[in-house]
Amino acid sequence: MQIHVLNTGYFKLDGGAMFGVVPKSLWSRTNPTDVNNMCSWALRSLLIEDGNRLILIDTGMGDKQSDKFFSHYYLHGDDSLEKSLKKLGFHRDDITDVFLTHLHFDHCGGAVEWNEQKNGFRPSFKNATYWSTKDHWEWAINPNDREKASFLKENIAPIEESGQLKFIEKKGNYTKDVFDNFDVLFVDGHTESMMIPHIKYKNKTLVFMADLLPSVGHIPLPYVMGYDTRPLITLKEKGIFLNQAMNEKYVLFLEHDAVNECCTLKDTEKGVRLDESFDFKSMF
Repeated sequence: MQIHVLNTGYFKLDGGAMFGVVPKSLWSRTNPTDVNNMCSWALRSLLIEDGNRLILIDTGMGDKQSDKFFSHYYLHGDDSLEKSLKKLGFHRDDITDVFLTHLHFDHCGGAVEWNEQKNGFRPSFKNATYWSTKDHWEWAINPNDREKASFLKENIAPIEESGQLKFIEKKGNYTKDVFDNFDVLFVDGHTESMMIPHIKYKNKTLVFMADLLPSVGHIPLPYVMGYDTRPLITLKEKGIFLNQAMNEKYVLFLEHDAVNECCTLKDTEKGVRLDESFDFKSMF
């Protein structure tokens, strides 16, 4: 097995929204803002080579929405999913599996593209199976008023219409052996049944954090996003996970941290805190 980091660009979101009830005087120490109170965030994916499988975890925003839509998120940087695949010698047609942690636009937008006539949409990875979970899929196609701006029909419907959609079976809150050396934790605080991959890699457990832990700045327990639909559940899920990650010495892969790709945790008098942060390549 080989794992690669794919950078698909950077975007901005309001700092207050990203840290919920925590005062700016505290969270801005780790996540400085621009003059509009916006913080930069990464859009990272992982690519797993494992035998005949080439598994892509999340896809970034893509590029099919309008200029007005993207103007709200201040996309910046030169990276894209296509460029990152090309640097590794891969083409999108090589992808066998697209694993979507959840269906918010910044995680699944790149999974679907315009067709050649620009009059409809199609999956970006024509040879891939797309993986979601039934509970989350139903949640996304029948969105609540709070999340409907994040669940975009054009990002979701073409996956099912193509016949490429399959569901991960949910066995309690943890399903083992989804792929070889690839387990999934299900969490419900950010959105219904978000999937957190746990990957056994080079004698370590690498955890793709999605939106359970967007950045190292979110490690303290009360630092919960205003975007989370059930913040009290996030607090519980996050507390359990952080203690396990610390005790088991997990390596946490941060999808959204603009500076830090990975981190480990340690116990302190104030609770679980950052131990080390580092680039993926320096660890593996």
